[in-house]
Amino acid sequence: MTLIVRSKIKEYVPNMQVAGDFAVALDLKVQQIVKDACARAEANGRKTIMAKDI
Repeated sequence: MTLIVRSKIKEYVPNMQVAGDFAVALDLKVQQIVKDACARAEANGRKTIMAKDI
């Protein structure tokens, strides 16, 4: 499942080129952050992930 949209990265940094592998690497990092946040929330007895879980 892709969470990151490459075109939005390009909009965010209009004066830079965005390599194809950058979006993939960023997506993998975000997925791991979300997984870790889920684990922390579950460990604290919650079913809601919050900013404090990052």
